[in-house]
Amino acid sequence: MKKFLSVFIAVISAFIAVICLSGYHFIFKVFALNIKKGPITPSSDDAEKFSSRSIPNKNPEPWQKSTSYNSAAIPETILKELKKTRASSLIVIRNNEIIHEKYWKEHNSSSLMNSFSMAKGILSLLVGCAIDDGYLQSEHQLLSSIFPSYKNNKYGKHITLYHLMTMQAGLDWKEEYHHPFSENSKQYFVEDLAQQAFETECKEMPGQHYEYQSVAAQLLGLALRKATQKDLATYLSEKIWKPLGMESPAKWSIDKKGVEKAFCCIHARSRDFAKIGQLVMQNGSWKGKPIISEEYCKRMLTPTKINDAFGFTIWADDEDSLQYRFFYGFLGQFIIMIPEKQMVIVKTGFYNRLEVDQKKRPLQVKLFAEEFSKMI
Repeated sequence: MKKFLSVFIAVISAFIAVICLSGYHFIFKVFALNIKKGPITPSSDDAEKFSSRSIPNKNPEPWQKSTSYNSAAIPETILKELKKTRASSLIVIRNNEIIHEKYWKEHNSSSLMNSFSMAKGILSLLVGCAIDDGYLQSEHQLLSSIFPSYKNNKYGKHITLYHLMTMQAGLDWKEEYHHPFSENSKQYFVEDLAQQAFETECKEMPGQHYEYQSVAAQLLGLALRKATQKDLATYLSEKIWKPLGMESPAKWSIDKKGVEKAFCCIHARSRDFAKIGQLVMQNGSWKGKPIISEEYCKRMLTPTKINDAFGFTIWADDEDSLQYRFFYGFLGQFIIMIPEKQMVIVKTGFYNRLEVDQKKRPLQVKLFAEEFSKMI
């Protein structure tokens, strides 16, 4: 028994050593965090798992409720889909009023939901703000003008902020969510996001292909932090959270260095996510006041030539009579904007097997857009 125990300990020790030497020591952080605080995999309720920076609000202005608030019956097709995909919240805004609102799994209107990759679209909004403020020249500004080390890189010297927002940066990064040793898993738990991002190689000339890569958003966030000389959470509060009268402060998860996870992880109320959608649908204007340049918003919502389902990290569907745009986050987080109907739909949930079309757009978004549009 003693010999067996010695061998067992030796094997475990060797395994731990290999994990550490290979750069995957973050795995131990994953287990340490989740044994204490919930599921081992990422969750829409991760706000308390990680350190975060506050996104303060000011003079909160709650949504008005429609006279028909929660009075219309939700189609059975949507109810089944919500149950199947483990929805945690659903809000439908019509003409700047809430017409439907529901929460599940002990959530309520005060719960902070994880944006996941919806944060990438919010980051693109902040780029527009930074251009308006003069911190950035345009979306076509070279990344190397902010981080000079890219000037000496064969492909990296050509990367622009546009390439980062439209997922055309040509980085050597495989987007993978389904195993713990992927770069995405490491990115979610790593202690130094900047190091991981800057160590990512450039594999091809940017602007040639579309390839969704979360590291592109992290590089964009780092560039925005340096250009503005402000934390992303501070700038988001200053430019959007306070001007829109968000109902509650939000949180943005950070690494050990205090750098925001620019690719994800803004934790906010679903009602406040709905205001983001309303702002975008109004081309950057709020109560008649420009928050972001209208021209920038229009460019942000325009699909690229390389991928006609994707703009500045905001998804598009112009292929049917009902056209819409949406923010899309891992596990089924959506902000859907339907200008023709003056409608914004926010849905959060916890389901990683959503069916998608040939352009990787969740079919659930199309279902929600069409079915809720029929209700009015």
